[in-house]
Amino acid sequence: MRVTCQGCGQSIKRNGLKNHLRISTDPRCHTQEWQDSKSTNTFPSINIPLPNAPLTDLPGIPQEEVIPVEPAGDFFGDYTDCEEDDEVLEPVDDVDGVAFDEDEEDEDILDASNAEQEVGLEPIREHLPDHTPTIEDDDVMPTSHQPAARLRGGGEESLSNEPFVVKFPISTAGAVYSQDEKTTNEKYAQDLGDTENPFAPFSSQLDWEIARWAKLRGPSSTAFTELMKIDGVVEKLGISFASTKELDRVIDGLPGRPRFQRHEVLIGDEVCDVFFRDVIACIRALLGDPEFTAYLVFVPEKHYTDGGKTVRMYHDMHTGKWWWSTQEALEKDNPGATIVPIIISTDKTQLTLFRNKSAYPIYLTIGNIPKEIRRKPSNRAYILLGYLPTTRLENVTNKAARRRLLANLYHACMARVLAPLKSAGKHGIHMTTGDALKRRFHPLLACVVTDYPEQVLTTCTCTGECPTCDKPRDNLGEYDRRDRAVLRDLPKILEILDSFETDPAGFLQACKQAGVKPVVDPYWKDLPYTHIYRSITPDVLHQLYQGILKHLIRWIIEAYGAAEIDARCRRMPPNHNVRLFVKGISTLSRVTGQEHDQMCRILLGLIIDAPLPGGLSSARLLSAVRAMLDFLYLAQYPVHTDKTLELLDDALEDFHRNKDIFIDLGIRDSFNIPKLHWAEHYVSAIKLYGTTDNVNTQYTERLHIDLAKEAYAATNHKDEFSQMTLWVERKEKILRHSQYVRWRCDGAPAVPRKEWSPPGLELDRALHVAKNPSVRAVPFEHLTKDYGATFFLTALRRYVALINEPHLTSRQLERRLWFIKIPFRRVPVWHRIKLLRSDPVTGLASTADSIHVRPEKKDGRNRLVPGRFDTALVNDGTGDTTGIEARTLNSLSLTILSDA
Repeated sequence: MRVTCQGCGQSIKRNGLKNHLRISTDPRCHTQEWQDSKSTNTFPSINIPLPNAPLTDLPGIPQEEVIPVEPAGDFFGDYTDCEEDDEVLEPVDDVDGVAFDEDEEDEDILDASNAEQEVGLEPIREHLPDHTPTIEDDDVMPTSHQPAARLRGGGEESLSNEPFVVKFPISTAGAVYSQDEKTTNEKYAQDLGDTENPFAPFSSQLDWEIARWAKLRGPSSTAFTELMKIDGVVEKLGISFASTKELDRVIDGLPGRPRFQRHEVLIGDEVCDVFFRDVIACIRALLGDPEFTAYLVFVPEKHYTDGGKTVRMYHDMHTGKWWWSTQEALEKDNPGATIVPIIISTDKTQLTLFRNKSAYPIYLTIGNIPKEIRRKPSNRAYILLGYLPTTRLENVTNKAARRRLLANLYHACMARVLAPLKSAGKHGIHMTTGDALKRRFHPLLACVVTDYPEQVLTTCTCTGECPTCDKPRDNLGEYDRRDRAVLRDLPKILEILDSFETDPAGFLQACKQAGVKPVVDPYWKDLPYTHIYRSITPDVLHQLYQGILKHLIRWIIEAYGAAEIDARCRRMPPNHNVRLFVKGISTLSRVTGQEHDQMCRILLGLIIDAPLPGGLSSARLLSAVRAMLDFLYLAQYPVHTDKTLELLDDALEDFHRNKDIFIDLGIRDSFNIPKLHWAEHYVSAIKLYGTTDNVNTQYTERLHIDLAKEAYAATNHKDEFSQMTLWVERKEKILRHSQYVRWRCDGAPAVPRKEWSPPGLELDRALHVAKNPSVRAVPFEHLTKDYGATFFLTALRRYVALINEPHLTSRQLERRLWFIKIPFRRVPVWHRIKLLRSDPVTGLASTADSIHVRPEKKDGRNRLVPGRFDTALVNDGTGDTTGIEARTLNSLSLTILSDA
């Protein structure tokens, strides 16, 4: 659209009129520009000084009072129009003005879907609150702590600092015996023939990249072979293989982790197959992996937060008491030892939704690798040790006999898999790490990471009892931190197990009296330096999220009513780290641990002002819920101290002090729940083995996808475990060769040695926005209409003034505003600010939180996406890392960037 200049009469594009008036040499254009400016400026009437008036306050001259500001406006008043020209801009074209972001598109789809589901009828709520209930202090049972206040008062600051370290006093621990001539990568190159081609045995980079894609990201084997058979494909690509079989032959020739063995187990009339690897070869592969060499730990240490060594820290496994005490015992028996803490995890998983196919994988990792590496499955710090039989022994009709046979089958298979640990753990075995240094390693079973059914199966205890201590099942709901239950008597139980051959008749009775099942030969019986009842570890996923919190959520729904809880779920505001349950939570089935995690984030907010039926005070219920949430989040700290572990005990004690509210409501009659009882063992377990992220079944649950479900999907579903193990071997070889290729392409550098890395508690957050704005050019008038940024232009002028003259006083700044002209009418706008955290080991950044600043719009399906303007606490520059001091509460309206 073109307009005519009222000065010179020239025809000009509408959005170019302002620039024309500014740069024209025609006096008539200058006059027109002045008249337009005079007619459109509608500032409040104030005394504006002359352009040549001094801006500094002259000494000895009385100053005028500052003009009062109306409360309806901002610091500079409530201006109806702060623009300096009358240019009316057309709406921004969606194609030119918007820079599409995939993450924002995904969020738009989710927000639009949530908005659609929020519309509709809602069940009638039985107990509508007519007022906000008041909580009397007398109703709350006295609490022994205030976790938030104590932690935010500085208790966390020392956790991210480098600790004061006490080395193990015996110098022979972790001793190096010799050094090989070649490192692991150099041996790998030697096995390949030491060629100049870094991609060997593949002929070129393209040859290697296609092979890697075919095995990690590509189609099925049949589809890839059909692709290669297309006339001219192999020749034009110049690759060395023409089918999947040819590619498999090349991959099978690569060095890799140990191969699987297949053994048959005869139980009754049924023959079962067990697939496993040599456990010593698996440990050798993990110790020799060059990706881990720089981070491996060989001796235990004691970490403290202070130089006086009064407050001890616990994070990685080598900072726990188990490694230190075991190293002392081992040095007495066999000096010069290096301990390899073995972490075993077993968990049966479903492979298909139909046909009831399942797998029973065994995973192994070692505590010498820091937990920051182990907790990411993509780092390959876990190795698939084997597949246990999944038979149900349906031909055995007696249920008790079937259970005994299944327990004996489990222990027989595990004993066969772990048999080499008996001699190696006691006498040691020489192995080489990735930097060619040779030590005498003693692999010792340290931790067994399983869910409750496997814990009971492993420890030979009975369902409904604690697998760790001898507390009676009828007293599991009681808690007294001053009178903790003791571990089961392992020497006595071993003595009973050894009596089977000499006194078979008395064996069953002795097992019953000891509270264990009559398993003839448990796999851990002869493993050196192993206390199986101490090796059971915390399990945040199954014990807390899928156990205690699952019960707690169900109790809350029963207490307040499903309609009330679901209605409150629908009214929760959106947040980056919070899922919106727009259909409520009462009707959900097969809830995952991640979904329970999302529920816990809003749980206290849902009920904070909800009245209980019958006029009963909700104070005790709120205290119990708050205490259990405190326990949940404290238990997941990546680093603990003696002080934070006291808070963990305090939280559990507060829950038990207030839990009887659920009995008063008729929801429970007791709390004899094994997973709830096991929470009292968390403190001792953390002191033994480090924090809970050392041993979380959440990691192995993720491995089920990579090493069981995807492996099964790649088979023809006939004799599947033979194909699955071969698929796993080839995938591992491709990933190992990828490491080698990167090493060669980087110039074959030596392995660096890193002395210390933070234990994972990273409190710092970096602000980050996308390279391109969400909207490239938004007119000023749209900022007010769409974003609610009423005083943007005024704030922009103030910013420019302070950047140029930061010494200005408030009065001088107010005068200066009227002489600042903004030479543009549009600004780029970002709809999201990300808060990034940095990984302490890799340095890679991930999104910890996001702040959204987005007006209402429509998505690609023409659905309405509601506007979202998040609220943030903004540090004014004087606040600490934690706490709310020196922070202002702001509802963000607009995000723009400046190069200043």
